[in-house]
Amino acid sequence: MATVTIRMDDTLKKQAETLFEELGLNMTSAFVMFAKSAVRRNGIPFEVTANTDPFYSESNLAELRRRAADVNAGLNMSAHALIEVNDEQDLAR
Repeated sequence: MATVTIRMDDTLKKQAETLFEELGLNMTSAFVMFAKSAVRRNGIPFEVTANTDPFYSESNLAELRRRAADVNAGLNMSAHALIEVNDEQDLAR
C-alpha cells in the first residue's frame, strides 16, 4: 500500500469528512473510490467546468434543444392565457 498526502482547506476537509461519514465512508475510502473511477473512465469521473450557472447544465441545454425542436416542428404550441397585474393590490390577492 502507498501513502498519499493531500492538502486542502480545513473547512473543506471537515465538510467532506461529514459528507463521507453520512455515506458510510471515510476520507481514504472516498478518495480510493474516486481514483478507481477515474482509472476506469480514463479521466475525471465528473464534468469539470468553470460554468456554475445551472441554466447552462448539459441536462437543461438538452431540454431547451428538445423544446426548440418541438416548436420548430409545430408541436406543443398550445396557447396560454396572460394574466395582467395592475398594481401591488392585485399581487396581494
